[in-house]
Amino acid sequence: MEVLELALVLFVIALVAGGIDAMAGGGGLLTVPALLWAGLTPVQALATNKAQSVFGSLAATVRFLHGGAIDLRSAALAVACTFAGAAAGAIAVQVLAGDLLAGLVPVLLIAFALYFLCSPRVSDLDSRRRIGHGTFAFTIGTSVGFYDGFFGPGTGTFFAIGYVALLGYNLRRATAHAKLLNFTSNLAALLLFVAGGQVVWALALAMAAGQFIGGWIGAHLVLAHGARLVRPVLVAMSLAVSAHLLWEQSPQRADPEPSPASLPATD
Repeated sequence: MEVLELALVLFVIALVAGGIDAMAGGGGLLTVPALLWAGLTPVQALATNKAQSVFGSLAATVRFLHGGAIDLRSAALAVACTFAGAAAGAIAVQVLAGDLLAGLVPVLLIAFALYFLCSPRVSDLDSRRRIGHGTFAFTIGTSVGFYDGFFGPGTGTFFAIGYVALLGYNLRRATAHAKLLNFTSNLAALLLFVAGGQVVWALALAMAAGQFIGGWIGAHLVLAHGARLVRPVLVAMSLAVSAHLLWEQSPQRADPEPSPASLPATD
């Protein structure tokens, strides 16, 4: 395939992934395999994925800000904790194995899918807050940020469930703030990948354009339709990520992809 054809294909994939990410996360299920298919090494694929996904999460965050769905003042500490956690995770993944997370994450995501599907707290109305913003920042911000730097799949869902279940945010506000923190964790991990010279910028920039457009459109749909749209997409992506991870662990796979320890951040 010629370079221009490859760039166009990756642009379209990133466009779709950016829209999915803005609504529910999980766009890395499309973009990381596409980059591996394009011939990149696993580390290059993950680094390039972070480079392009930053633009999608940035576009979604900006759109949510314009729509008044993000309170930067209350989120500031969570942003700082998420950045620190993601940077630590991106460093840790180079020396630690991710086998435990690979087995645990599908179970958590299936549980979250059931929560999103059945809980009356998941709606367009705010509910009772269970913890303060500071506690949320140091617990959820730091831990999920670390997880995104270390492993990654379902990060947006983890942030969203935290905002809904712990801070009582409605699903529209939870999705918006989750995307702000996801952008933060993406940026932190990207900086470390750039320092290692692993990003293939020619492909990253082509995909970044698709991500930016897709992220903006996805955020607009969230603001326009709220829980009616986001709830089923979150459930679907939670189950999709779980199925993907379980398939990756299947002993019947003849040609397994790199282990989770080398695949830290598919979002």
